[in-house]
Amino acid sequence: MAHNELSVALNGTQLSFIGHDCKDFPDFLGETYGQFARRLDLSFNQLRSLAGLKMFTELEELVVDNNLLGNDLRLPRLPNLHTLTLNKNQLTDIEALLEHLADVTPSLEYLSLLGNEACPNQLVSPDKDEDDYQRYRYFVLHKLPQLKFLDTRKVTMKEVIEAQERGALMKVVKPKSEACNSGKRGGILPIGWLFSQMYPVKYVATFIYVLESYEFPEALKHNKQHAI
Repeated sequence: MAHNELSVALNGTQLSFIGHDCKDFPDFLGETYGQFARRLDLSFNQLRSLAGLKMFTELEELVVDNNLLGNDLRLPRLPNLHTLTLNKNQLTDIEALLEHLADVTPSLEYLSLLGNEACPNQLVSPDKDEDDYQRYRYFVLHKLPQLKFLDTRKVTMKEVIEAQERGALMKVVKPKSEACNSGKRGGILPIGWLFSQMYPVKYVATFIYVLESYEFPEALKHNKQHAI
């Protein structure tokens, strides 16, 4: 489908190109508006790449909700970008995304990832709970300590301190059903389950490896009491 300036909503330095089912970033957006646009909204399209953003050198706010952006997402360096919303896309690898954002968006203060598998929110992931979401917040703040807002919540000082102390250990694990199945295949309890029996959930290091090749003592295989 061809697009032109008639499909663009412009209000001063705020540019919107919403709901056009566009699969590729339109070249004319960058060529026409890239040098002066401060806010860009590309929501409700079918974008899988944001390569065209390289023309938006002064961008401060970027909204790309309800698209098809995945783990191969790459942004150009946007030194002035302070607001980024990527709600309802196809992002699953939170660590890779955060490391990329730390590199290319040094001024980022507001980030929203709701509706992605990378964000374990109960509204879209029924198998997750508030503890999962809070660990996710600690991990994000560990990677992006300058954030002031994450998703719909303001970042608190308590979260900042917890992220500094334990954030590196708070990467959200794969779904519980997968972890349990992995343990059953070898007849060996997942190491994450063992830790969860010994310590309160909030202190568990949640980037856990399921050690399928490691042979636990027989007592641990057959008697959970020995893991407590």
